[in-house]
Amino acid sequence: MNIETRKISFIQEFLNLQNEEIISKFESLLKKLKSDSLSNKLKPMSLKQLNNEIDIALEDSENDNVIEANELRMKYQ
Repeated sequence: MNIETRKISFIQEFLNLQNEEIISKFESLLKKLKSDSLSNKLKPMSLKQLNNEIDIALEDSENDNVIEANELRMKYQ
């Protein structure tokens, strides 16, 4: 059974649930797994990397290579 078939089967079973406690447990499990997954992907940057990012940002600012937050917001609305 491929992943798409498994997901559809799971969704069908989930939609037939009538027990709120089970649904709450699934919600909690999903939140925890998503949070754990995100935590595993995030890695702190090194001090050298942080300082490099700051230098780049300062250089961009000095060269007027920046976009105002309001301008950016309007661009993507």
